[in-house]
Amino acid sequence: DKGALGLVINKPIDITLKHLFEKVELPLDREDLAAEPVYFGGPVQTERGFVLHEAMTAEESEESPYNSSLRISGGLEMTTSKDVLEALSSGAGPKKLLVTLGYTGWAAGQLEDEMSRNGWINVDAEHDIIFSTPVAQRYDKALSLLGIDVGMLSTDAGHA
Repeated sequence: DKGALGLVINKPIDITLKHLFEKVELPLDREDLAAEPVYFGGPVQTERGFVLHEAMTAEESEESPYNSSLRISGGLEMTTSKDVLEALSSGAGPKKLLVTLGYTGWAAGQLEDEMSRNGWINVDAEHDIIFSTPVAQRYDKALSLLGIDVGMLSTDAGHA
């Protein structure tokens, strides 16, 4: 049984993509991305980068053009290889993306246990929320996919 890996997508850190590219000694030839923040993906391996991006469509390619990508349901990929940064550096690469440093991990069965105790709410990946919604609104918008108004949530736990 394998553990699980996750990325936090609503905690920007004080680093822009332009600054990150300077650190890895690559130019960033995408002005639309230069001021975008890098996100705190989680407390594990915070020196390691993850790029969450839209997958290529079936018409474009059946496989990811990057060396180390994991296809995720909902038309997303997570890439950890530097070639995605090199593509972005030259003005190419995915159009919609989110870059994180670090990740969150769970031991085998741990995430399932936390979910069974209502520690997490699971929703389908929504590109608009991930890539276009302002950070402060992502949590509320994700809850609204389930018909939940955040103002109606209680901090008290229990079972009905």
